[in-house]
Amino acid sequence: MRLRFKRLQWRIAVWFALILLTVQLGGLFLFAEIGRSSALEEVDAQLETGDRVFSRLLDQRNAQLAQAARVLTADYGFREALLSRDAATIESALENHGSRIDASLMLLLDLDETVIGAYPDPTRIASPRLTQLVDEARRDGQATGFTLAQGRLYQLVVVPMLAPVPVAWVVIGFVVDEPFVRDLKHLTGLEVSFLVQSPSSPRQIAASTLDAAGQGALLNVAEARSLEIDNEEYRGHTHTIEALEQTEILAVLQLSLKGALAPWERLYREWSGLSLAAMLVMVLASLVLGRTIASPVSRLAGFAREVGSGRYAEPPAVERGDEIGQLADAFSLMTEAIASREARISELAYRDALTGLPNRVHFMEQLHAAVELAALRAQQIAVLTLDIDRFKLINDALGHGFGDLVLCEVGRRLRVAGVRQRDLSADMRLDGNAAARLGGDEFGLLIPDADDTVARIVAGRIATALEHPMSIQGQLVDVRASIGIALFPQHCTDAGDLIRCADVAMYKAKRHNATVEVYDPTHHQRNAARLSLLTELRQAVERDELVLYYQPKYAFKPDKALHLEALVRWVHPQRGFVPPMEFIPFAEQTGYIKAITQWVMNRAIQQCAEWQRAGREIHVGLNISARDLLQPDLPETFVRMLEAHACEARLITLEITESAVVDDPRNALANLERLRATGCSLSIDDYGTGYSSLSYVRQMPVHELKIDRSFVMNLTTHPGDEIIVRSTIELAHDMGLTVTAEGVETEDILLRLGELGCDLAQGYLVSRPLAVADLDVWMANSPWARSGSISSSA
Repeated sequence: MRLRFKRLQWRIAVWFALILLTVQLGGLFLFAEIGRSSALEEVDAQLETGDRVFSRLLDQRNAQLAQAARVLTADYGFREALLSRDAATIESALENHGSRIDASLMLLLDLDETVIGAYPDPTRIASPRLTQLVDEARRDGQATGFTLAQGRLYQLVVVPMLAPVPVAWVVIGFVVDEPFVRDLKHLTGLEVSFLVQSPSSPRQIAASTLDAAGQGALLNVAEARSLEIDNEEYRGHTHTIEALEQTEILAVLQLSLKGALAPWERLYREWSGLSLAAMLVMVLASLVLGRTIASPVSRLAGFAREVGSGRYAEPPAVERGDEIGQLADAFSLMTEAIASREARISELAYRDALTGLPNRVHFMEQLHAAVELAALRAQQIAVLTLDIDRFKLINDALGHGFGDLVLCEVGRRLRVAGVRQRDLSADMRLDGNAAARLGGDEFGLLIPDADDTVARIVAGRIATALEHPMSIQGQLVDVRASIGIALFPQHCTDAGDLIRCADVAMYKAKRHNATVEVYDPTHHQRNAARLSLLTELRQAVERDELVLYYQPKYAFKPDKALHLEALVRWVHPQRGFVPPMEFIPFAEQTGYIKAITQWVMNRAIQQCAEWQRAGREIHVGLNISARDLLQPDLPETFVRMLEAHACEARLITLEITESAVVDDPRNALANLERLRATGCSLSIDDYGTGYSSLSYVRQMPVHELKIDRSFVMNLTTHPGDEIIVRSTIELAHDMGLTVTAEGVETEDILLRLGELGCDLAQGYLVSRPLAVADLDVWMANSPWARSGSISSSA
């Protein structure tokens, strides 16, 4: 044995084995010591993030509930029923509105808090908390809160019905139940439990995502920071929602340590196996080092022949410092260089540079080969195409760089979830992966020898993988995909037709908010509901079912004129109030936006002319879509309307988005010049959320920039937003433009905008959109109707 250790190969083998063994043992000890502490830190960090998300979700829900209540208070028929004390109509309206928003309770209270109407049961909520909420609404204009009644936890919202002073109180209640907490769990990734505790009664759980054992364990502990359920340890965080005099309502957010500890436990096991494998490799390496010179030379010669035939395998390992070792190094460098160049050429031709997946060209070649092979073997093929929902919103809100990271993560999950080796036929030669990026946020998947059932299973696996929230640069992103399926030979016998059929199914899934759709020939037929909506929208324009509301703007400097923005609303005779987001995008897609825009322009110009004849100096802003801006007859139509109603062009401001110029800059800019020549003002709406190209802004003959609400709402809390707003104001003023800030909802923001030199402010602090009659009342009574009165109103 002593003679053997004098040989170099044995000394190298022994020393490498000792070093490796030391490192492996040290690693095992390190993992055992710090694994748990790291897992605790990770879970606590996730709980903190989840708590912030939870708070934001509750705030958003409160705002949504208050808005839903205000929609009811704004209903003209409901107001008439209240004034006439028509109990049947009141209860019917409460029932209809409650059913539409899935409310658990609808109440209409008189000013003395007596019940005027209720749905379904006026005795369901009999709580002192309701009286407190009415007092808060009387003071603040609205109130939201939680209360326990009949053993169930309710979230209540109270808003006044104004005419224009409060004449009644609308109370809407939503029970906090398991579907609600399941939604919160889906959005936060945490277990969510709502607890109610008071000194006079034991704690009780109103709703929870935990099972019965978990709920029992939660009730039996005083502090939910650390809890064991079914031999599984949880970390928890308590969030106080309501702290009343006798009752406290808590939300307990919990997360299991199992997921955080799993990587460490897996790493511990794998590290142990790696230690044994490494020791075995060291023994084998000592035998390799004992080979003669002829053996490495022979292997190098064989390797050279493999390279010559185009097969770039790993070069043989030759651990020598002489000329043979140098030759082996030269072979390795040469092979790597050749393989790298060929791989790069292949990648440029067949790979998507961003995600690393095959591109459309490669995918179509694979699909053509698969179709030919399947036809010979009488087999089926499934083709899936998927598109990321709301991906444009991600790009607009977080930037295209962030969107690229999302696409990379989608590609990674698609490789893992959408393709397994057993899903593929060995003869397909798809490089172990049948997924591809077809372009933009669209991906494709080829599944050989698969019928409808197999295709749905794979699609479901993909959808499940994508629905797990993505953590990218510390930002949690929820991604959902619409998936279309087409089958060979049932649907198509051509590769190109298969892709088109899958796309048709995918777009149907997107329109219907479904995850997976299988192609059906009837998909090519237009959806009857969409045709019905288009017909009703046309009738709404013809029958004057559309209504214009006007949102006032506040002028920081004294100005004898009042500035408004005209906003279109649709009051359907059967459907009731139809939100603009439901019919404006549809109108843009179908091209009917032109008729709506002309209706809005005509009515707004008519109203502006009436104010002008009444001696009122009122400037009205109108929104013009990108499709409208490219209409060559828009300037002539605008001039005809001005002449028909005898309205001065200077009183009208046409608002366009930045993106309206990007699609066809030449024609768009030409139309803007023609519009400006009429004497009207031009404004860039939602500045900062579109393409924000300064080159386009510089070329556009506009008079005003409107800063988007996304930058204004956090002006006093986010320094970055203030920098953007200040820079935009300075840039606009340097270019001779007026600046309007949208989304002003607090006086602090209004004051800061005034300090930054902003010209006009628009938002709910100044006023909500108002009908013409309500606008007259606002102009007579509101302090915001007087320019430069910010100090007195504050």
